[in-house]
Amino acid sequence: MTPTPGDTETTVLPGSVLVIGACGQLGLELVAALRQRYEPNCVVAADVRPPKNPELLAGGPFELLDVLDRSRLDKLIRQYRPKQIYHLAALLSATAEKNPLFGWQLNMDGLLIVLEAAVAHGVAQVYWPSSIAVFGPDTPRENTPQVTIMNPNTVYGISKLAGEQWCEWYHRKHGLDVRSLRYPGLIGYKSLPGGGTTDYAVDIYHKAIAGENYECFLEEDTYLPMMYMPDALKATLDLMHAPAEQIKVRTSYNLGAMSFSPAEITAAIQQHVPDFKVSYKPDGRQQIANSWPASIDDSKARQDWGWQPDFDLEKMTADMLVHLKELQPA
Repeated sequence: MTPTPGDTETTVLPGSVLVIGACGQLGLELVAALRQRYEPNCVVAADVRPPKNPELLAGGPFELLDVLDRSRLDKLIRQYRPKQIYHLAALLSATAEKNPLFGWQLNMDGLLIVLEAAVAHGVAQVYWPSSIAVFGPDTPRENTPQVTIMNPNTVYGISKLAGEQWCEWYHRKHGLDVRSLRYPGLIGYKSLPGGGTTDYAVDIYHKAIAGENYECFLEEDTYLPMMYMPDALKATLDLMHAPAEQIKVRTSYNLGAMSFSPAEITAAIQQHVPDFKVSYKPDGRQQIANSWPASIDDSKARQDWGWQPDFDLEKMTADMLVHLKELQPA
C-alpha cells in the first residue's frame, strides 16, 4: 500500500486495510478518509449488508461480512492480508437496550472474534472504538478523568467496558497492537442517526434544513460531550499512525472536542435558520444521558499523541448546514 500524492506520512504499513461495519455512520466516512490517504483498492469495506447507496462505497472493494462468522472473516483476511483492521460493527446504546442479548453478542463476541483472528493471522494493528458509555452514574460528570469510577448501566456501556479490558489483555498477552478511543457523540451529515442516545444532535440539523420543527427526546439542559465527524476521523487516523511507543493507554483514550445542551445547539442553528423551533419530550434515552459525562478530560490523548480538535459548536453548525443544503434535492 502506498500513500496518495501529497500524503506526508513517511512510513506506511504494507498490505491492505479492512474496515468492518463500513456502512455505519462512522464506517462510511472512515472508508472514504482511508481511501483518500491510501490507494482506494487497498481499503476493503465490509458489512453485514450492502450500503443503501452503493455509490458511497464504490471507490474500492466491498465484501459482505457478518462479524460473528469467524470462517468468513478468516477467508477475507487470507484473501486480502490486511495489516490493519478497523472493527466498527456494534449495536448502539438505545438499540442495544431494546435487544440486550443480541447487543451483548454482537458487541462482545464480535470483538473477540476479530482479536482472535488478528492474532492467528498476524494482523499488525486493530482499531476498536469505545465510548463515553463506559462511564456510569457514579462517575464524575464534569471533566471526566481518563482513569475513574466506571460502572455503566447500559448493555452498550457494559460491553464497551469489557471490550476495553479485552483489548488491553490482548496487547499484554499477545503483543497485539490494538488501539481505541472513547468517542463522544458523533455528528456528521453523510448518514442518518443509527440508534444512539446522542443522535438528536444529528437529526436536529436535518429537521432544520427540511424546514421542520424538531421534537427532542432529551431535556433542553442535558449536556453531553460531542464531536464533529471530521475531528473523529482525524483523531482515529492520528492515533493509528502514531508510533507505538507513544501509545501509553491500551484500554481506550478519552476523547473530547465540545459539550453542549439541546438548548445551545438550537440557538446555534437559529443563528442560521431563525424560524427553527424545538420542543422537548424526554423518553428513556434521558436516563441513559443522565448517567454519562457532561464533559471529558482528554489531556492524556493530547499529551501522548498530540490530539487537538478543530471544530467547536458554531463552526460545526455552519459547516453542517452548508453541506446538508448541498444534499437537498434540487
